[in-house]
Parts: sequence; structure tokens; C-alpha cells
Amino acid sequence: MAKAPTVIGVLTEPPAPTWWKVNRHKVFGISGLLIGYLIGTHLHGAPQQQPQTPQPGHTTPAPATAEHPTRTAHGLAA
Repeated sequence: MAKAPTVIGVLTEPPAPTWWKVNRHKVFGISGLLIGYLIGTHLHGAPQQQPQTPQPGHTTPAPATAEHPTRTAHGLAA
């Protein structure tokens, strides 16, 4: 007659993962987005925009002059 198998160990299911182990990637992702948003909106790297004042409109063309001044480099003017 064949020998009955011997029991070496008992297999059990591993314990269910904890809430932290299941959801930590979500917590880190949301935390990273929140920190990035706060850094992006609260660090003042550029000066605040000044309100634009209305500029005067041009209703008539500028008077035409007979001579048009030309710009030359120093020392090259004749």
C-alpha cells in the first residue's frame, strides 16, 4: 500500500492589504498636484501686472516733414 502524503505546512491566504498599501499612490498623486498648484500660484517670480491705462487715440496723422532724419553710427556721419 502507498504511503499517505505527509503535511509539511499549511497554506493560508495572506492578510488583506491595509488601506495605506492600497491607496498610497492616490494620496501621493493628489498631494503632489496640490503642492505643485500652491507653489505655482504663490511664488512670485514675475512682477504683478500693472493695470493698463487708456492710451490717447490718433485722430490725425503726424505732420510730414521735408527731411527724414537717418541714424548713422558715430564716426560714419559725413
